[in-house]
Amino acid sequence: MTAHYFTGEPAGPERRRRITARIWDRELDFTTANGVFSADGLDHATSLLLRTFDPPAGARRVLDLGCGWGPIAIGLALAVPELTVDAVDVNDRALRLCRDNARAHGVAGRVTAIRPDQADPDARYDELWSNPPIRIGKAAVHDLLLTWLPRLAPDGVARLVVGKNLGADSLQRWLVEQGYDCDRVASAKGFRVFVVSRTAR
Repeated sequence: MTAHYFTGEPAGPERRRRITARIWDRELDFTTANGVFSADGLDHATSLLLRTFDPPAGARRVLDLGCGWGPIAIGLALAVPELTVDAVDVNDRALRLCRDNARAHGVAGRVTAIRPDQADPDARYDELWSNPPIRIGKAAVHDLLLTWLPRLAPDGVARLVVGKNLGADSLQRWLVEQGYDCDRVASAKGFRVFVVSRTAR
């Protein structure tokens, strides 16, 4: 049995495969592999997140938190030619795949796939997009969000998708308690989509 997708380096030999995903009316080919999240294709939650929102035409710097093999980061970069994306993950295999997929789609110069500790702590993001790794546990997810949400620009927003049965509603309440606005903007197939922003003071 291989290690879970949120470990640093999955166990076992890497076995790559090709998949196709539809992102904002484009059919895109990607390379995935065992040991990364949703290796067989675009998962329902991420697909819902991408269907819910149009590409952020006015954004210039975006964070893809938990990028996996890169569908969000690469979809964003293709849809908004002026955009740069920091694609962050703890899984080194996923980061290699994201880099390879970015090269294959001609956006490697604008998609930077990095581990969390390699990100510029002074960077401020117009938007944060994420299907966060809820299965790492509530405390770890809270720490993750408290690390990255403060890196939003003052008028920046986070776009999150979370499973209802994985605590989406309690996470929404917790975010509000932390001083963020958190609005549910879509629900489908057991998932909630949230827009998170700083509460005006």
